[in-house]
Amino acid sequence: MSSVTETLPSRRSPLVVAGGVFIAFLLASVANALIAVLAHAMSAPDDFQPLEPPAYVFMTALGLLAGAVGWGIVRRRSQDPERLLRRLVPSVVAISLVPDFFLFDKGEATGVAALLMMHLAVAVIAVQAYRRVMPLGSVR
Repeated sequence: MSSVTETLPSRRSPLVVAGGVFIAFLLASVANALIAVLAHAMSAPDDFQPLEPPAYVFMTALGLLAGAVGWGIVRRRSQDPERLLRRLVPSVVAISLVPDFFLFDKGEATGVAALLMMHLAVAVIAVQAYRRVMPLGSVR
């Protein structure tokens, strides 16, 4: 008789997942606020809408929720979610940066650089949160 070792993802309650994503939202929003303040201090235009709290807080929430849904789908459906996410996350983040480059006329280099940093900060915080509340595993 052969033994098969399986490592399955831990199942967390929806409340734990929601709490983890909410904490990630709070941390990412604070990080984005700091980036926006620094960008304004470094000459980003004062009227550059994406660096205003209503804009970046909304987009942070949207990005974190979309990421959590995607992470959950990959986690459930993929035979090797770790490997897939190692490729998927950087690809999605890179694609999310593209629209920012079309804002140079309004946000100048400083404003656009701040937006790029915001994307990266949210991605780093999100991945750490998802790993904690939606751990990955693979069947071997």
